[in-house]
Formats: sequence, structure tokens, C-alpha cells
Amino acid sequence: MKKIFAYISALVLATSCADLDSLNNDPKKALVVPGEMVFSSAEKALFDLMVSNSVNLNVFRLLSQQQSQVTYLDESRYDLASRNVPQAFWHSMYRDVLKDLEQSKVLIEGVPALSDIDQTIKDNKLAIIDITQVYAYYVLVTAFGDIPYTSAFNTSSLSPTYDDQKTVYLDLLTRLKADVEKLKTTQGSFGTQDLVYGGDVTKWIKFGNSLRLKLGLNALDETTTAAAATTAINEAASNVISSNAENFRLQYLPAQPNTNPIWIDLVQSNRADYVPANTLVTLMNNVNDPRRAFYFTTVGGAYVGGVYGSGADYEATSHINSKITAADFEGLLLDYAEVEFALAEAAARGGLTVTGTAVEHYNAGITASIRYWGGTDAQVATYLAQPTVAYATAAGTWQQKIGTQKYIALYNRGYDAWTEWRRLDYPIFNIPTGMTYANIPVRLTYPVSEQNLNQSNYESASKAIGGDLLATKLFWDKK
Repeated sequence: MKKIFAYISALVLATSCADLDSLNNDPKKALVVPGEMVFSSAEKALFDLMVSNSVNLNVFRLLSQQQSQVTYLDESRYDLASRNVPQAFWHSMYRDVLKDLEQSKVLIEGVPALSDIDQTIKDNKLAIIDITQVYAYYVLVTAFGDIPYTSAFNTSSLSPTYDDQKTVYLDLLTRLKADVEKLKTTQGSFGTQDLVYGGDVTKWIKFGNSLRLKLGLNALDETTTAAAATTAINEAASNVISSNAENFRLQYLPAQPNTNPIWIDLVQSNRADYVPANTLVTLMNNVNDPRRAFYFTTVGGAYVGGVYGSGADYEATSHINSKITAADFEGLLLDYAEVEFALAEAAARGGLTVTGTAVEHYNAGITASIRYWGGTDAQVATYLAQPTVAYATAAGTWQQKIGTQKYIALYNRGYDAWTEWRRLDYPIFNIPTGMTYANIPVRLTYPVSEQNLNQSNYESASKAIGGDLLATKLFWDKK
């Protein structure tokens, strides 16, 4: 009798445990997530990171002197260590963007194609994922220098090695060429699960080429990468983004959790920490730039920037325009204006296969930017007619002319504005009190986590680039 009771008790216990195990399953959550959904998540994470105005994550509007801090001046005075900003940016890009992109690729590759049409759609998806990965790695390599790349997601090792920055650049150019060639416009791709282009393969081809043009110009001044950069520019330049309708953008929504990160960081958080920097405001005031009305508010009818790196009276300075801080304002990572300025540079340099003149592309870049922000054709004509703006009469070399106007057009895109300043050396930035021009950061330092958890590889990378310092120039930054 005791044996029978014991058996029944064990059976009941086993059954109860099985029932309890079922409580761990959430019937409202999928056990297996489709790769397409993971790609959508990665796209949004990429835009959220690059658009963010959080001082703990994205300080590029400060480094590019588009904004200045009002009270807490650490980052405006180039202290990026107190809040460990480089680590937060590094982790977010690798963990939230690249890891999801890698996983989406694995999941989509694991689903067999049932027909030739399915295979083409699948190939399109994989190429689009890879183009997005290239963009993310481009940001990392131009921010830090040598980075974990070939071994970044090697699960057999928790201590990834760092790849040489020039090698990474060359491989990114190779990947973009292959991706664009793989894309077939005869079929679609992600459809609405692509938050940027809605699965439009033609637009992804143009974006891939535009990104290739961008990377090519970055690598053009380095002897060992110049040949590959030249080929990339010559091959890509004829089929790039050619209107604002093709911009690489994400439309945010009025309601959370899909709102513009700037709205979250500044409006919802009720922050009064940032004002437009006098570096940008004065530059635009000097040329009566019509975009000021879309970029800033006025104080007593004037546009007033806060003195960069020195604090500001929030009430006595202009603020960021409510157009930009709106919950549903779009995120923008690469646009028609930037592409036209890139083509203007290619034409000005000479020796590259680019149709059109530097003047034509320069004017088109300015026009595209003013129209994007809401300006009129009349404002475009008036602006371009000024001797201080017109390409033929504006001061300086092509680097100064194009660099200055490109910088203005890159407003609200702090990372790109900082990168173009590092590359072209214009416009001239302001210097915080007690500092020199050499104190302005030209790269981000490696994360503290890498120093602690990946010490040997960190030390090798630091030595290879010339020291883990904010002042260490990367291979493409020649001046």
C-alpha cells in the first residue's frame, strides 16, 4: 500500500511540476521571433542612438558645436569620462544595433526559400541588413579607430581582437559594392517591416551607393586606401540619392514608445540644459541664413547663441526650434543635401569620374537643405546670390567653401557635422576658456569596460592607433 501511495505521489508531483513549468511561458509573446521583426528593432535602435540628445549617450551635437550646455559644462569642455559617454555609445551600437542585425541575418538565412522569387526576396533582405551593418560599423570605426570587427560576434571568445581601421574601411567598401550588386529591383524585400524605405529596393541601392561615396571620400587622402576609395567613388557616384524623397530617414510617431528621442530627452524630461551654440548661430547670422527660422527660436527678434563651453543664460539665448523637438519629428542619417556636397567635393578635387561641376553640386546641396527645412525658392535664390555664399566669391579653398556650407546643412546631425569638421577642418570652432584648439576631440576614447575585460586587445589597439586619447587622429584625418 505504501508503495502504491508513493508512486501516486510521485506522479502527482511530476504532473504538478509540468503544470508549473507552463507558467513560465507567456502566451502573448512569441517563442521564436522572425528575423524581419529583429531587423525592424535594429533599424529603430540605430536611429534612436544617432538621433538621441542624451548627454549620457550622444554628445556629438556638443562636439560639433551645434549646441552648448547651459549649466553642466563637462562635455562642452571635453570631459567625456565623468559620464563614461564613449562606453555607452559603444555598447549601444554593438549590443542594440549590430547584435540584432547579426541575429536577423541568421534567422532569415535559416528560413528556406520555396521558390526563385522567394530566394530573390531573401537575398534582397540579407543585402539590406548588410548595408545597415556597414553603416553601423562605419560610425564606430570613424569614432574610435581600430575596433572589434571580424571577431566582434565570435561566441567562442569573450575577448575579441581589434581590426586595423584601414582594413575595416576597405572591407566596408567591398561589402557595399557586393550588397548593391546583389539587390534586385524585380522583387521586393521587407515591405512595411523596413521602417526606413518600406522595402523599396531601388532606394536601398541609392543609399548603398551614397554610403559608398561617403566612405570613399573619407579614405581618399590616405595613400594606402586612395585607390580603393577612388574606385568606390567613381562606381557609386552615378546612382546616389537624388531627391529629399530618397533621404535615409525614420518617421517617428506622436505616441510612445515610438517618439522622437529628442522630444524624450528635452521636452518630456523638461530639460533646459542645451541652447544653440554661438559657433553655428553666428556663422548663420553672418550670411542671413533663411534656415535660422527652422533651426532656432528668437530672442527679441534676434538669433542668439550661447557661448560655447562657457555656460549660458537660458532665457537670454535662442532655443532649439519646436519643429525639431516635436514628438513626431523624423530622424535623419543621410540626405540629398549631403550627397550633393559630396559630389561637389569630388568635382572640386578633380581626377574622379563625377558628372557636373563643383558649383552645380554646391548650389544643389544648399538648395536641397533649404527646401528640406521648409524654405522657398526665393530664399534659395537670395541666399546663393550673396558674395559670401556664392561658390565663385566665397572665401577660402574648396574645403572651406564646401565644408562651411555642408556643416550648416548638417544641423541636428551632430555625428556627421563633427566628422566633416575633423575631415575638412571647417568651419573654425570656438575654444572654451583655458583650452587650445588641440583640445577639441577628434575621436572617442575606448570604453572602460574594454580596458577592464579585454585588456590585452585594448592595449594592442591603443598602441596601434597612437594612444587612446581624444587627441589621437585617425588615419583619414590628415590635417
